[in-house]
Amino acid sequence: MSARASRPSLPELDERQLRRVRRTVSGFACPDSAVEVIVEGRALVNFCSNDYLGLARHPAAAAAMCAAAARCGVGSGASHLVTGHGAEHERLEEELAEFTGRPRALLFSTGYMANLAAVGVLAGAGDFVLLDRLSHASLIDAALLARARFKRFAHADAADAERLLRDRADRASGARTTLVATDGVFSMDGDVAPLVSLAASARAHAAWLLVDDAHGLGVLGARGRGLVEECALTVDDVPLLVGTLGKAFGSFGAFIAGGENLLEELLQHARSYRYTTALPQPVAAATRATLAIAQRESWRRERVLALTRRFRSAAREAGITLGLSATPIQPVLLGDVSTALAASAQLFEAGFWVAAIRPPTVPPDSARLRVTLSAAHSEAQVDALVEVLSRCVRRN
Repeated sequence: MSARASRPSLPELDERQLRRVRRTVSGFACPDSAVEVIVEGRALVNFCSNDYLGLARHPAAAAAMCAAAARCGVGSGASHLVTGHGAEHERLEEELAEFTGRPRALLFSTGYMANLAAVGVLAGAGDFVLLDRLSHASLIDAALLARARFKRFAHADAADAERLLRDRADRASGARTTLVATDGVFSMDGDVAPLVSLAASARAHAAWLLVDDAHGLGVLGARGRGLVEECALTVDDVPLLVGTLGKAFGSFGAFIAGGENLLEELLQHARSYRYTTALPQPVAAATRATLAIAQRESWRRERVLALTRRFRSAAREAGITLGLSATPIQPVLLGDVSTALAASAQLFEAGFWVAAIRPPTVPPDSARLRVTLSAAHSEAQVDALVEVLSRCVRRN
């Protein structure tokens, strides 16, 4: 069996410096730090994790996981609709619904599977899906698998989205369903979607609006409910909210939150829900612990945003070119793949783990370093990163 002709061969990946290589994390370098790790024998400060609130190593999460494993076993054994749905799943779904201010939530094994479910149930052949040009790959794949007709509007451009919705209406396309889908916080740029305007356009054109707020939940909003809360939008404005549990909540898995009937449709018809093994209950138990901590300890959210501002201010003073992001995702824009790889390697040697992000994850000529901040970082670590980063950028 041969690989697709359009896919670069392994030698071509090497020539273009696009082959991905995994690094192995063997543990933590410090007993009480969530950001100091051992990577292939080297102690590094991790600045490329999505553990925004520093909860992945919290003792309460580990204790909850161990207790649930002793009580429930380490695996769920089946899908939710067979014998795999446990009490920890049920409680976590109830708590996620309450946290997001929505009638119901449904757990999924990954955010990718959640987006496949949401798009696939709402849209099918002949329906119309409109995506932000920088939407996550899972949303693009979901539209393709649904066999819907889809277009992409210019990144974070609500006026372009409105134009495409109006054009579809003027053409009387006959689509039964129109779905507008976007990331809330964009994973590689750290900027945010214009949700207020998108919600207004969706409402005006009788379209569904799906927001994948994987990187906003836990971080943005007065209570950490994400960009939807920050924009003061309701379940009527954003009927489908997708979130992941492996970022700010430090665990694993994903969920969709929305209205009772819509979530029941997903439970009954989503193939990526029906035909996969449920999350292990110990993972759900650990997530319940971190979700409670995130809500109780609002200082974590305040701290990561304060460190983000500190990083941006210091980077500007050092002449480092950043993207337009006020979130913990801070892209250092370098453009050239070789430059990004060299800077990442130099940071690694200096004790900082910052990944180089290259095409096709980002558009051509937009290679970058993706710096992510955590509440577990110290001010001294942030300042030291900027100092070394400024030297790396000047050198390259």
